[in-house]
Amino acid sequence: MASASSTAPGVAQGAPQTIEEGVAPLRAGQGISFFLRRLHSLTGIIPVGAFLFEHILISNSTAITGPTAYARQVSFLANLPLVFFLELFGIWLPIAFHGLYGLYIWYRGEGNPVAYPWTGNWMYTAQRWTGGIAFVYILWHTWTMRFTGTDLHENPMASFAKVQNEVQNLWLLAFYIVGLIAASWHFAYGIWLFAAKWGITPGEKAQQRFLKVCLAFFLLLSAVGLVSLYTFRERFPQPPAAGSTIVDKGPGAEARGRPGN
Repeated sequence: MASASSTAPGVAQGAPQTIEEGVAPLRAGQGISFFLRRLHSLTGIIPVGAFLFEHILISNSTAITGPTAYARQVSFLANLPLVFFLELFGIWLPIAFHGLYGLYIWYRGEGNPVAYPWTGNWMYTAQRWTGGIAFVYILWHTWTMRFTGTDLHENPMASFAKVQNEVQNLWLLAFYIVGLIAASWHFAYGIWLFAAKWGITPGEKAQQRFLKVCLAFFLLLSAVGLVSLYTFRERFPQPPAAGSTIVDKGPGAEARGRPGN
C-alpha cells in the first residue's frame, strides 16, 4: 500500500519506460508535502500492511479450521493490553490517513494507460483503483464487524456466525471477494513500490526478481482469503437462531414447523 509518485510512470518524461525506470527513489524535498508522502509510504507497510497480513494470513486462516479456532483468535486479539488504543493508533487512524491521502494522490495523478500503455502505467492505475476499492472494503468490514450487532470483543464465540451471516448474501459475498482481491493486490504491489522507492531493491534485475516475489505474495493472500470466505459460507453450518422454523424432511416424517423458544 505504499504510495507511487503523483505523476504516473512514463508520463512526465514523454517516453516509454520500464516498470523499474518509472519508480524514482525518494529524494529530499521541501515543505509538508514531502513529509506526508513519506508517512503515506511508511503507513502502507506498517501498520496498515501489517494489519492486512494478520487479518488475512493469521485470523482468517484460523477460520478454515472451524468456529472454535476462529473465536479463540478473536478472543486473543480482543484481550490484548490497551486494545482500544492499539486499534485507534494501529488500525483506524493509519487506515484513515493512508486511504484519504492516497485518494488525494490519485486525484493529483496523471496516469493514462490508454494513451501510454506501458506496464508501469498500468501498474500505477491498478494501484490507485485497488487502493480506492480496498479503502471502502476495509471501512465497511470494520464497521459491520466492530460497531454493529453483536460486540465480538464481548462475545467472541459469535464471531464466526456473524461473518457467516454476511457472506450468505450473494451481493455481500461478491463485495467481499472484490474487496479481498483489491486489498491483496494493493498491499503486495505496494511492498514492491516501497522497496523500489526507498532503494531497498536497486537496479532492474533486483526489482524484477522482487516483483515476482510480490506477485506470488498477492496470489497467496488471495488464495487464503478466498478459502476462508468459502469456509464461512459453505462449511460449519450454524444452528438456526431462536425463533426460527425448523423443517423436518426426514424419511417418513411430515414436514412440520417447530417454533423456537
